[in-house]
Amino acid sequence: MKKHIIIAGVPRAGKSTVSQMIAKQFGYQHISMDSVIAGIEKVFPETGIDTDAAVEPQTNLEYISSKMGPFIRAMMDSGEYNECDYGMVIDIYQLLPQDYIEYIDREICDIYYFITSDVTPDERFRILKTYDTPNDYTYFHSDEDNYRDCIEIVDVSKMIKGQCILYDIPYYETACNRETVLRDFVSKLIGEV
Repeated sequence: MKKHIIIAGVPRAGKSTVSQMIAKQFGYQHISMDSVIAGIEKVFPETGIDTDAAVEPQTNLEYISSKMGPFIRAMMDSGEYNECDYGMVIDIYQLLPQDYIEYIDREICDIYYFITSDVTPDERFRILKTYDTPNDYTYFHSDEDNYRDCIEIVDVSKMIKGQCILYDIPYYETACNRETVLRDFVSKLIGEV
């Protein structure tokens, strides 16, 4: 395993769960980029990072990803974890494969995507409702808003899958048998150590 790991993909696909499992099992520092992005959004509006921007959702995702790629690279280049065997495990929605390839040093950082591209928006909505907790922002949204987001999440999952195939980046479909996929993924990492 590499010094740093990024667990990327769409909401409710298992990113945080897997990241926490990796942190506990191997001693990585778990960083949830949702909080970091929320802080940047509020304190540094000049960056243009606005998760609720009134633009096409995929366009907004591409913009935020293009900003988060260099930001994550700077975090890794900081030397903060040089003395440790392991560094960070970062979970993030807003980092597309194209920006991982452009900005992140693959010699020190692996990335894995968790998506739900093989479902309809109705099925995706059921997944969201199954795994939503009070710790998730979607828990407090209306069903109508969440369903609209599910349409977007399926589309984004398909885009991410296409980029993963293009750049030969591993991705995991968690629309079915989510717990088994996540457990098998972590078991595979354990086997590689």
